[in-house]
Amino acid sequence: MSNYKDTINLPKTDFPMRGNLPKREPDILAFWDEIELFSKLRETGRDREKWVLHDGPPYANGALHIGHAVNKILKDVIVKSKTMSGYDSPYVPGWDCHGLPIEHEVEKKLGRDLYRENPGAFRKACRKFASEQIDIQREGFIRMGVIGDWFNPYLTMNFHTEANGIRALAKIMENGHMVHDLMTVYWCKDCRSALAEAEVEFMDKKSTSVDVRLNALDSQAVLDVFGADAGLSLLSVSAVIWTTTPWTLPANQAVAVHEDFIYCLVQCSRASGGEELLIVAEDLLEACLERYSVDSHQVVGKAEGRELSGLYFGHPINTTEQPVPVICGDHVTLEAGTGLVHIAPGHGQEDFELGKRHNLEILCPVSSDGTFVPEMPHVGGMFVDKGAEVLIGLLAQRGDLLCAKTIEHSYAHCWRHKSPILFRATPQWFVSMQRANLRDDALEAIKQVQWVPEWGQARIDGMVRNRPDWCLSRQRVWGTPLTLYTHKQTGELHKDTQQIFERVAQHVEKGGIDAWFDLDDSEFIGDDAGDYDKVTDVLDVWFDSGATHYSVLNHRSQMTNPAAMYLEGSDQHRGWFQSSLLVSTAITGKAPYRSVLTHGFTVDGEGRKMSKSMGNVISPQEIIEKLGADVLRLWVASTEYEAEMGISQEILTRVTDSYRRIRNTMRFLLGNIHEFDKSQRLVWEDLLELDQWAVASAQRLNDEVIENYREYKFHVACQKIHRFCVVELGGFYLDILKDRLYTTQVKSSARLSGQTALYHILEALVRWLAPVLSFTAEEVWRHMPDNRAESAMLATWYDEWPVEAQTFAKEEFDTWDQVIAVREQVNRHIEVQRNTANLGSSLAAEVTIYCPDQIAAALRRLGDELKFVMITSSVEVLPSEQAGSHLPESEIQGVFIDVRKTSRSKCIRCWHHTSDIGQNADHPEICQRCVINITGPGERRLYA
Repeated sequence: MSNYKDTINLPKTDFPMRGNLPKREPDILAFWDEIELFSKLRETGRDREKWVLHDGPPYANGALHIGHAVNKILKDVIVKSKTMSGYDSPYVPGWDCHGLPIEHEVEKKLGRDLYRENPGAFRKACRKFASEQIDIQREGFIRMGVIGDWFNPYLTMNFHTEANGIRALAKIMENGHMVHDLMTVYWCKDCRSALAEAEVEFMDKKSTSVDVRLNALDSQAVLDVFGADAGLSLLSVSAVIWTTTPWTLPANQAVAVHEDFIYCLVQCSRASGGEELLIVAEDLLEACLERYSVDSHQVVGKAEGRELSGLYFGHPINTTEQPVPVICGDHVTLEAGTGLVHIAPGHGQEDFELGKRHNLEILCPVSSDGTFVPEMPHVGGMFVDKGAEVLIGLLAQRGDLLCAKTIEHSYAHCWRHKSPILFRATPQWFVSMQRANLRDDALEAIKQVQWVPEWGQARIDGMVRNRPDWCLSRQRVWGTPLTLYTHKQTGELHKDTQQIFERVAQHVEKGGIDAWFDLDDSEFIGDDAGDYDKVTDVLDVWFDSGATHYSVLNHRSQMTNPAAMYLEGSDQHRGWFQSSLLVSTAITGKAPYRSVLTHGFTVDGEGRKMSKSMGNVISPQEIIEKLGADVLRLWVASTEYEAEMGISQEILTRVTDSYRRIRNTMRFLLGNIHEFDKSQRLVWEDLLELDQWAVASAQRLNDEVIENYREYKFHVACQKIHRFCVVELGGFYLDILKDRLYTTQVKSSARLSGQTALYHILEALVRWLAPVLSFTAEEVWRHMPDNRAESAMLATWYDEWPVEAQTFAKEEFDTWDQVIAVREQVNRHIEVQRNTANLGSSLAAEVTIYCPDQIAAALRRLGDELKFVMITSSVEVLPSEQAGSHLPESEIQGVFIDVRKTSRSKCIRCWHHTSDIGQNADHPEICQRCVINITGPGERRLYA
């Protein structure tokens, strides 16, 4: 047997089949570092339009988790796709460094009381801890392939960022949005500080709910309102309140009813003896009586809630000292309880607002550590939980406790300490939502923003529309200070407050926030220092991050304000998206972003939240070390981010398989243009029709993929790219093309035509993949022909398509679609034969296709080259009506396929079975087509 191996044009490439990403990717990172890629990108984009994605700063606290990876990789995909689209898109990463998350970690290391005993040392420890965490997290983000200004990030603890945060606060105060008032706030007894809404999470909690009698101070007045018989005046009359926070009862100031609800005066009897009159809402009467174990009852009168207004009852705890009025409140519901709500303005937002409206005392007898103030009767000095037990016992002893029951309900908790929060009325600094129309301005600004997905608009609109004033002050030491002075007698702000802001900012710019805490007050207010108190509170950490558009975007030349996009998880509608919106609107009247993209949270493959205790946590480091960052990136980009994003070992296995298929496609393309370059490309009219179809298909997909990136539909782009590699290329075009690439002459027009198509496809494909599979794209880029940009990351979308590819007619696509559909049916029939051992290779098959005229025309126009498309040794096309009755109809109506094993000899060079083998005495083992390709002018192809 002769050896024709040297006459076959086998693929040649140094691009390895195995990705070996965990070992290969660090080399690419070193290359990017060596060429200073971020700087090169800025140099390349110097004259381009800017498109800035402003980084929402993660806390400099703790190891990276899979949520971090989702967030940073999505940002990187967008930034890289915008660069590919011809924008200058600088990514400046940031970190949130102030606030309780950092303090909490330092407290755990150094003790809880250090910040009170030595605030300066505590701040120094916080700064050191944050810096260490930043180094760890930065290394992880870089390893993910995220390109950014990593060694010049913005940090909220940078001196100039702190200084500009103070200036942002000055603008807000200058615009009339700041107020100082007594208000009810979320309070954590462990933090000993007010909390922002975003620092609160709702968790299940077991509480003791109590139904408590409040005895009427004027029984006859109550009977008159209900129109009850005066003879009942000898019975005790009580309004029944219900609460799940019995520790708030000492602060009670009123009982609220809904003016439109119907209330009943009920005569109740018990077997144990005694009768009484109770007031409860009509709709809750049955449930109440069941709780109270009433044996018999009679409704002796009904009245609307508004009629009860003005009645007085005894205080639940201080029974002899304080009358409790009935007032009307819209927040009263019939969901649970009695329909009469205990009002403690010092312990609840709605209670507070109702109390202000009715001039009630705002009493808050609970200290910052969660204990009752010492002078509080019965419970002074006790923690609220212990105090609640004492109060319940006291009510029972007095005979005022109708029911005490343990319930499980959703309750606000501090998200750091996981401890139930308190509601406390304390003097705080607020950004008012009403005072200078901030709420209305913010709601209007929301309408001017593109929200992705669209439901984000309704979500943040509802939150802003219903949110309370923003409590800015925190009773801590690690944060940007509220640089204010208040007069010791009047409480008024210093008349030079705006100038003081700037003086402090200049000092902070040089020495950090310690300048405010450590320098003598005379540095800032001169001779007035003795008359004023320095505010020692720091700003809510959400103000720090919410003001970064002012402190970062406004002060870095490479950035723009507003940013083109903010991108974070869906929880940030109540967090960073909202705080940024409010700060910006309070300063400029506009949003700090033109668009906002939201992604969902990660869950395991079964949709469960990730938890160490469940053993379903997968860390990004684990994935990178085992599979490589590109597999992690492909999972992120190919998962629909708008919903929960599932990840598991099984899912990663599927993603890895997808990666391999894409990589193998790239390797095939590289291997078959190893000696080809741009100068050898054929013009459109010299391309075979199948190659024209391939180029036109790639060009059409190019437009779709770019549009998918533009619309942030990365999972759609990934699906299309994967399908193109597996189906259109691997399952059809490349499968057919192999024969022509391998067996025709090296410089034949038939082979050059195929290589031209592969060149166009590869140039486009490597760019489609660059934003997602950045390491692999860079690796491919090094193996591609021609002089090109130093890095694939510096490229833009491929735009050297033949003009004719963009006008490839729909009819031509339709014709090839018919051919592809028939080919799929032929393959299925061949596979059946192979499974029964009748056939080996498809080239050992002879096929007859019986089909309608329209399909026949599409097939016959390919002539003898149809066998190359079908990858069989022969194909005959006949009318449907000639199909034998033994042939079943295929999945295409009117199409019947007959597959037979050929009896012809096999060419040892091209493996086709033909009847002309042996006709050439010098080459008796190969077909005439191969003879011509070896010794003659080479075969001529027209279609495939």
